[in-house]
Amino acid sequence: MITLPPALLHLDFRRLWISMLCSGLAMQMAQVAIGWQVYTIHHSAFDLGLIGLAEFVPVPILALPAGHLADHLPRVTVVIVWGFCDAAVMGLLLLVTLHGAHQLWPFVALAALTGTLAAVGNPAGRSLTPEIVPTDLLTGAIALRSIGGQVSTIGGPALGGLLFAIRPEVVYVTGIVLLVVSSLVLLPVTRPEAAIHSDTPGMEAVFAGIRFIRGTPIILGAITLDLFAVLFGGAVALLPLFAKSILHTGPFGLGVLRSMVAVGALLAGIRIARKPIGGRAGRTLLVVVGAFGVSMVVFGLSHWFWLSALALAVSGFVDMFSMNIRQTTVALATPNRLLGRVNAVEGVFIGASNELGAFESGAAAALLGAVPAVVAGGALTIALALVWSRVFPQLADVDRLEDISPAGPREVLPVGRPRPASSPEPAD
Repeated sequence: MITLPPALLHLDFRRLWISMLCSGLAMQMAQVAIGWQVYTIHHSAFDLGLIGLAEFVPVPILALPAGHLADHLPRVTVVIVWGFCDAAVMGLLLLVTLHGAHQLWPFVALAALTGTLAAVGNPAGRSLTPEIVPTDLLTGAIALRSIGGQVSTIGGPALGGLLFAIRPEVVYVTGIVLLVVSSLVLLPVTRPEAAIHSDTPGMEAVFAGIRFIRGTPIILGAITLDLFAVLFGGAVALLPLFAKSILHTGPFGLGVLRSMVAVGALLAGIRIARKPIGGRAGRTLLVVVGAFGVSMVVFGLSHWFWLSALALAVSGFVDMFSMNIRQTTVALATPNRLLGRVNAVEGVFIGASNELGAFESGAAAALLGAVPAVVAGGALTIALALVWSRVFPQLADVDRLEDISPAGPREVLPVGRPRPASSPEPAD
């Protein structure tokens, strides 16, 4: 008999998970349609890059005010409004499609609007899980959140491509329905009161997330380790080169290689959801980051397609463990009143690591060659995992994630030790 993971038995989280799955599928479907339509206009790869740039630029610009907003309004309400606004943008894309989709500027403008909405909504969305889920279920809940993302990443493009082949407008109509459902399903979710009273006014409150991360070693260590590991160790941007010139495979083989990362991550997410990470979480984080580096070295040296595919699957598997530990650590070590601002800053770090990592991979491959660049990046990632326990010993000493508790903006209580009677609970 199949039993649901414990976190999915929590009614509010189940609603949130369904909402995330619906919105993720809608956005992934739309990306396929937008990419095809944009490329058809001028047959220009630069146009595709322009769409990505338009979506990314608002994120670092709006991160701090968006985080502040997520800590001063009911987060569920922010996410509900975000879903309805994305549905409205999808409606505008439908209108553009109905009028022939012959010009680039509407797609760029709507991509910028989508990026703006995501920049504003993401800090609240990322803060909802730790806000509504009990501590003992949080690791599994975050794993399930990642599973939903992987399912959307795998299934959304395939469904979008199928619907686009039937008729382009069908993609956007389906996306509108999914986005409206993603908001409606959240209406019954409990709305904890926003912690407006707990902050000092002005710019000091806006920058509180940065100060908290800087003064909390286990959060700073986890975020920066992920940043540098993805920056140096990622090889996804070079997959077309490896597929064609080294592994001598075609577009289908490239698709298999790209999907193997998601398959590995999905398997890890299912495992974590059913059996959350136990003790020695800090050491586990360092081990899986090191394993990520090893998988990249193997991928870089491999000339056998299935060995390369296996290495990418392993990279996705261990990266899911790393991401789960990082996100759970951030969620538990941060007072609820600061979650939005901390998640906003973390989002900029992670977004930067992905964007800059792709650029670093291309630049290093141009300078050193593709194989030396990937192998060197993997070796640097292994070195980071070995060194990080000395740079951030507090992170390496984390035992059970459930024992992490926030003590204030400048410290986190030693892991596994009960809160002293004189230490007040942080205001939520």
